[in-house]
Amino acid sequence: MVTIALYNLKGGVGKTASCVNFAYLAARDGYKTLLWDIDPQGSASFYYQAKPKQKVSIKQLVEKGGDLEDAIMETDYENLDIVPADVSARSFDIMMEEMKASKKRLKTILQPLQKSYDFVFLDCPPGVSALAENIFNAADIVLMPVIPTTLSIRTYHMVKDYFKEKDLDLSKMMCFFTMADLRKNMHNEIMETLYKDKRFFQNYIPYLSDVEKMGIHKAPLESFARSGYAAQCYRDLWEEIKEGVLE
Repeated sequence: MVTIALYNLKGGVGKTASCVNFAYLAARDGYKTLLWDIDPQGSASFYYQAKPKQKVSIKQLVEKGGDLEDAIMETDYENLDIVPADVSARSFDIMMEEMKASKKRLKTILQPLQKSYDFVFLDCPPGVSALAENIFNAADIVLMPVIPTTLSIRTYHMVKDYFKEKDLDLSKMMCFFTMADLRKNMHNEIMETLYKDKRFFQNYIPYLSDVEKMGIHKAPLESFARSGYAAQCYRDLWEEIKEGVLE
């Protein structure tokens, strides 16, 4: 089982849209896939039209050692399951802060699923916290979407510094550009500079309206705009990510 966390220190970078599309593409490739929506905004759950089961909550999982399998729901897509966000996720950070010694609680919760899934995608809330550290410990890959702007460069380096400060495995951190507009000189220059870091995948996601339409259709791109350029970009990027993860 490969656990991939879609994470960024800041919001509004296309994190959830990417998580939803990558999870769909993994399932389409025949991999048994789970998407866990940890972000209290619940956008990934919205795209997949999934509501949490009443019998289990994030709070129960973290504090009482509940079974994550009880929270898993099927989606309308073959091989793809989801753990929807629930109201208690809003206090996830607080719960983790209260359990500071439990830096691997999330990893422990995921452990029983090792034989059930090939890929687990975590749609993570922005910010640096005890929850973020739990996510970094639980994930095999921390996949970070980066908009090619000056502030995003600063954010990228802040996350790298955090990994070093907490003595986390920096090789887990992999990045890709999103909302890129190659008509802008700044975007081109920043992408050219950061590609030298070797932490960025070569394929990128342009700023395209089809990605925004996911909210209207409540679905991944492949289900309503498969022939579009945005869907092609996600397919190409997923193939590159898959090759890098499974090599």
